[in-house]
Amino acid sequence: MPMLQVQLGGQRNYPIVIQPGGLDQLGAWAQKRVAGRTAFIITHPRLFRLYGPRAADSLKKSHFTVHTHCVPEGEKTKSLQQLESIIGVMLKKRMDRRTVIVALGGGVVGDLSGLVAATFMRGVDFIQVPTTLLAQVDSSVGGKVAVNHALGKNMIGAFYQPRLVLIDPAVLATLSARQFRAGLAEVIKSAVIADKVFFTYLEKNMAKILQKQMPVLTETIRRTCSIKANVVSQDEKEHGLRAILNYGHTLGHALEAYHHYRTYLHGEAVAIGMVAAALLAHMEGMGDKKIVLRQKKLIYQAGLPIQGKNESVEKLLNYMKVDKKSQEGKLNFVLTPQIGHARISNKLTPFSVRRAINCVVKGFAAEDI
Repeated sequence: MPMLQVQLGGQRNYPIVIQPGGLDQLGAWAQKRVAGRTAFIITHPRLFRLYGPRAADSLKKSHFTVHTHCVPEGEKTKSLQQLESIIGVMLKKRMDRRTVIVALGGGVVGDLSGLVAATFMRGVDFIQVPTTLLAQVDSSVGGKVAVNHALGKNMIGAFYQPRLVLIDPAVLATLSARQFRAGLAEVIKSAVIADKVFFTYLEKNMAKILQKQMPVLTETIRRTCSIKANVVSQDEKEHGLRAILNYGHTLGHALEAYHHYRTYLHGEAVAIGMVAAALLAHMEGMGDKKIVLRQKKLIYQAGLPIQGKNESVEKLLNYMKVDKKSQEGKLNFVLTPQIGHARISNKLTPFSVRRAINCVVKGFAAEDI
């Protein structure tokens, strides 16, 4: 059973448990990690039908009193209205500071539940039980919790760490192919920015990963989580190093907002953003053409988009300027001069930025790379 640690110091350290069938051990792990014995599971109706009873039974066997609350599926659930509604439910049920929030779901449920935990009575314990690949390898680890604003994604939030992340790769069997592929964007991102050996592993094993072969899938999740845990342990609140985790996200978040979160899944938008960032590094003389092609090929092999839908470059730039990664009006881009190494730059020429974005949203020509 792979287990990693996010090292934040003393009592703030927490484990990432990666175990096929681990959902049935939720109660036993929760008992070790939290003091309270009232669990409030936040999920959505479809996931509740699939996994809610198992999660609740496991908690009950470990002497937790269990309550469950379902929210609608979709990015629009990440809102202040849902936050207020959930806290209202908790207050009506007379929950207190020893309540433990259990996020059973993907990134939307995890982000929303985490912000509920951070704000209810100024903070209660919470546990992440991610059920999508995207959440397992990215959003459940690191303590970024948030809801969206009309002008940008994740604009209202906090850094608030879970007490436990319990990852059961077996639950991915019920995940749609599209959602699974979307999660692979964050896997590829992690390899590109931090581990060239892992990138080669992905190139050799992508077919097995797409088939959800459990040994390879579990190892892929472990290696991706290890990268993020290492980065978060060094830079919890994104003062420096952690910003490299935003590779592909500068344009990715803009693409999501451009279409009001209706067209691209997060991972699909990030995939396009990674292609743009790779091309931008090459245009600025920082990366070899082969680096662009390797990334583009692996993203394509994962079944992810490598170009946009003819979006307006100027409108995308406007969205990018209100993103959290923009500082003092300057756009920050994470670039990869080579596989396994990332750097951050806000000194790119506007011409190159526009050209790179234009290439990916309108489709590549041979001379672009």
